[in-house]
Amino acid sequence: MDDLLVIGGLGVDVRVRVPALPLPAADSFTVDPIDLRVGNTGAGVALAAHALGLRVTVVDVLGADPTGDVVRAALGRTGVRAVLADAPAGTRRSVNLVDAAGRRSSLYDPRPWSGPAPFPPAELAALIRGAAHVHVSIMDWARDLLPEVRAALAEGAALSTDLHDWDGANPYHLPFAEAADLVFVSAVRLDGRAGTVAARLAPRTVVVTRGGDGADVHPAGGAPTRVPAAAPPAPVVDTNGAGDAFAAGLIAARLRGAALADAAAYAARVAAAACTHDGMEYPPALLPRPA
Repeated sequence: MDDLLVIGGLGVDVRVRVPALPLPAADSFTVDPIDLRVGNTGAGVALAAHALGLRVTVVDVLGADPTGDVVRAALGRTGVRAVLADAPAGTRRSVNLVDAAGRRSSLYDPRPWSGPAPFPPAELAALIRGAAHVHVSIMDWARDLLPEVRAALAEGAALSTDLHDWDGANPYHLPFAEAADLVFVSAVRLDGRAGTVAARLAPRTVVVTRGGDGADVHPAGGAPTRVPAAAPPAPVVDTNGAGDAFAAGLIAARLRGAALADAAAYAARVAAAACTHDGMEYPPALLPRPA
């Protein structure tokens, strides 16, 4: 059995270090070497969870292109099992502008899916039944399959999703939230409405992430708790993937029996450590294992 099945969210990141964000108007800049590496949210959760010792499978579509080869090579360097279908439109990609403080601005090219579902329902259901926890990225091809994903969960397994910078209103995200037991969402576009949005998603557990200001945990049927950010163990070099590492840390701790508040505090430590590394392929012992 897998500890974690990640559905969707593989791609590549073109990382560009820039002098400032927002980038000043200019015809050109001389920058550090521009790197192409595995990226996007599903890869972030899968690779962080693997670095934390979980048995991980990721299932997604990927292009038969050089960028897809970057993803395949990165997964091949780990113990993450990949179940892949061809994406005729090509591999998803992002350009991440990163400033000297490690802050990021992302330009995302989703390569939208079109046509029938890329995986036979029976194949996807078998993967889901074999996992203790399932995390669904908000990919277009997965949206219409959410009822089947929910129905295929093994007894005692949980389903999570990350709504990222949801504004609380965009209807695209709602089916993912409504199918899940655990919802991650960034506070960046919620302003002062985070508590209201979390209450609207009850009885799901909602974790509102706030970057350097920590996170708010809204347990099903309970009062919210603020979880402070953890101090990074080294200088911050890249915040890309920190939210994915947080999700992986919380999932890992919950699978090992930690209470929700303790799991969130541990996840904050995992996210802080992830920010001290350039990229999502984490070296051994960088991300803290549970005590």
